Amino acid sequence: MIPLAVAAFFASGFAALLYQVIWQRMLSMFSGTDVYSATVIVAAFMGGLGVGHLVGGQVADRVARRTSLLLFAAAELAIAAFGLFSSTLYYGVLYQQLGPLEFGRGTIAAILFASLLWPTFFMGASLPLLARAVTLRIERAASSVGTLYGFNTLGAAFGALVTTWVLMPRVGLEGGLQMGAALNVLSVAVILPFALQFGRTTADEGNNAAPSPQLSAAGAVHSSRRFWPWVLAYGFAGFLALSFEIVWFRLLGVMVKSTAFTFGTMLTLYLSGIGFGSLAGRGIAAEARSPRFTFLALQGAAGLVAGGLLAVFIGVADDIGALRNYFNSYEPLSMGASLHALGTWALNLLPGPDTSVEFPANYLRLYVAVPFLIVVPPTFLMGCAFPCLQRVVQTDLASIGRRVGTLLLANVVGAMLGAAVTGWFALSVLGTATTLTWLVCLSGVFAVAAALTGRSDASAVTAPWAPRFLAGGVVALLVVGLTTSMPDAATLWARLHGTSVDRMIFAEDNSGLSVLKAAEATLAGPTWVYVNGLGQSLIPYGDIHTALGVLPILVHPDPRQVAIIGLGSGDTLHAAAGRPGIERITGIEIVGSQITSLRALALRNPYGGLHALLGDPRVTHVVGDGRAYLLRTAQRFDVIEADALRPTSVFAGALYSDAYFTLVKSRLAPNGLAATWVPTQRVHDTFVKTFPYVVSLPGILLGSSEPIAFDVSTIATRAADPAVRAHFQRAGIDIEVLLRGYLEQEPPRVGPEFDRTSLTDVNTDLFPRDEFDLSPPR
Repeated sequence: MIPLAVAAFFASGFAALLYQVIWQRMLSMFSGTDVYSATVIVAAFMGGLGVGHLVGGQVADRVARRTSLLLFAAAELAIAAFGLFSSTLYYGVLYQQLGPLEFGRGTIAAILFASLLWPTFFMGASLPLLARAVTLRIERAASSVGTLYGFNTLGAAFGALVTTWVLMPRVGLEGGLQMGAALNVLSVAVILPFALQFGRTTADEGNNAAPSPQLSAAGAVHSSRRFWPWVLAYGFAGFLALSFEIVWFRLLGVMVKSTAFTFGTMLTLYLSGIGFGSLAGRGIAAEARSPRFTFLALQGAAGLVAGGLLAVFIGVADDIGALRNYFNSYEPLSMGASLHALGTWALNLLPGPDTSVEFPANYLRLYVAVPFLIVVPPTFLMGCAFPCLQRVVQTDLASIGRRVGTLLLANVVGAMLGAAVTGWFALSVLGTATTLTWLVCLSGVFAVAAALTGRSDASAVTAPWAPRFLAGGVVALLVVGLTTSMPDAATLWARLHGTSVDRMIFAEDNSGLSVLKAAEATLAGPTWVYVNGLGQSLIPYGDIHTALGVLPILVHPDPRQVAIIGLGSGDTLHAAAGRPGIERITGIEIVGSQITSLRALALRNPYGGLHALLGDPRVTHVVGDGRAYLLRTAQRFDVIEADALRPTSVFAGALYSDAYFTLVKSRLAPNGLAATWVPTQRVHDTFVKTFPYVVSLPGILLGSSEPIAFDVSTIATRAADPAVRAHFQRAGIDIEVLLRGYLEQEPPRVGPEFDRTSLTDVNTDLFPRDEFDLSPPR
């Protein structure tokens, strides 16, 4: 029976992670992609799982094993049915119907929790139900539960990988949901025939099976009152696991310069470590003289290994030329080019003529080797601990479901607290480096507890306390020694940006990391702006960002209200402030630390453009999701634009989709202008399909619902206005020279008479093709 259950639960885990990735993206369109919304979505998902764990465990111990299997099948069908219709709920109802309404944060959180409760409840109930059904003897409980947990987690890891690298690029969000529902049905098809025959072919012990005689004495020792300390311990383990996950994803995101493929890849490695660890832990649990000691030691070792590996990596990264060069670079790896090179290299191994290609060493180094080194060893140890804990607490077949469910609930609650405390508080107040140091210290609590427990159950009762206190003291000193060897924040971020501390300014909070890298130690010269490790723009101003900001305000006859999504170096925002008649400019930036780092730079860099931006009373800085801001604002703008953003950046599809451009169009005042950078043909076609009137400039599109009065001589006259020229001269920009390349000839125009039915290859919210484009370079 175990192989069938494993196959069904692997498919179930695959579907669960597929749903999580897709639903999180859909729900973020309603709530926003800022850190608050992301954390609430994760907490809502976990909260439903926790309730399902608890109820599923209670039910599993009250019904026959055959009934547990049937209930598992019913739960999978319930998830499948919800999955098929979830796009209608999350996108059609929450985003399209409720999205424009002005809700408070508490209301949004309640809506998210309620909308996720049905599917996550049934996901959470599945493990206790299946665990009770497949465990025939209590001494096999640790192995059975560990097997199910391990393969379910490996299914989730595979789901994260396939969703990110296959389904999203090929079929989009709705196609992925259909795949998830099919997997749920497949798991039912695997388990249901056996469940229906179960009572006829197998002795069903029901729910009143007696405990094994060998373990009756142990059951007295590990009584109910001794179960709850382990519940608290596993809750604490969940807190640490989710906290480490948050810190790892920030660190690795900076290292690899995140694209849309980064999160799914890191999640695959994280879950793979836990899954394989759980399978390996079955043997460890079976052989352990003291499963209590082994559980505590493994949990403690996980945190200490995490801290030690990162400290070693940061210490040697500067000496590895390829890593230092990439960390110092401005651009991320091209996923399409890397996969194409990897495929070509693999084909060259086969007989036949070779195709010239450079081996994509950096891709494998950054997307496999480095995250594997940092994430997999500690998560493997976390996974190993789970079967050991099952051996500690499982003493009676009649309570297997309840104990599995209660432990998982505690772990989920701990993880929810970890998401809130680490994601909201620690990263903002302590920063990434200090947060990681404290997590290592907290992991040391498990290590010290293991030393105090002793290596056998007998020693925990009879061994003298003095040697155990001495061992605990030694372990505590080792933990303190490890934390003192970990890098401080300045060293950490300097190394991961290929620079030195004296040439860098950084600021971080829970929304992200902003780093300014200067060419000189005085920080008075050219400075490159990085956000979460990715190059964004340059100080001084004067490139495409300047043109993107200034062109729409010069084309518009009399702009008063302007909205700019994205800050970076402030170049686009500064350029959009170039006309004196503008009354207010609203800059919306999701990474709040950017404005903090720019203000710090202004104290040491005399550049006039930066000082003009920061001192302009017309500019209002809003920290948050720009699209969500437009969705809920009642204000109308004369000019709306998003700063130049790589189409493969995380959630970039939300600012290049037809729904986004439609939203922008609806928030324009009469004769208002929308502007966008045009990094791909698909963005061009999406924009043209949305706006009835379009003017096409080099790399930039202007769109409106009314005819656009684009007159070269009029624009040149506005640019020659003394106030406009003075604004840009303070930033060292000759605005007339910069505009020459855009105004030397009449630009192409598109009107409502153009047949847009041929524009079918466009970006949509449910299929962000450019963001997940893996096409080889042309």
